[in-house]
Amino acid sequence: MQYMMLICGVEGGELPPDEQAAMMADTEAWVKEMDGRGVRRFGDRLRHTDAATTVRVRDGETLLSDGPFAETKEQILGFDLIDCADLEEVLEIASKHPSARSGTIEVRPLWPLGED
Repeated sequence: MQYMMLICGVEGGELPPDEQAAMMADTEAWVKEMDGRGVRRFGDRLRHTDAATTVRVRDGETLLSDGPFAETKEQILGFDLIDCADLEEVLEIASKHPSARSGTIEVRPLWPLGED
């Protein structure tokens, strides 16, 4: 089953340079481990929310606004598409992600088109 891991944290809450370097190294090690296990299909970081555009269509009119739709303290900073046997396995994988130590990892199963 495929799951999307949404990596959330406080945007602009950058770590000191040494901690940032350690987090990047830990993340690269996590990616290498999950790629080696064959469970990580794709993932990447996202640019800051000031680069986001929100699109809504209301009464046939397209409405565009800068930034994310929701005003929250935490933002989605990245994502990984994971293919696992079950929820237990993806939760184990998410708990190993370095961002889980300082932020939040939201895990959701994909809902393929045509599946009820």
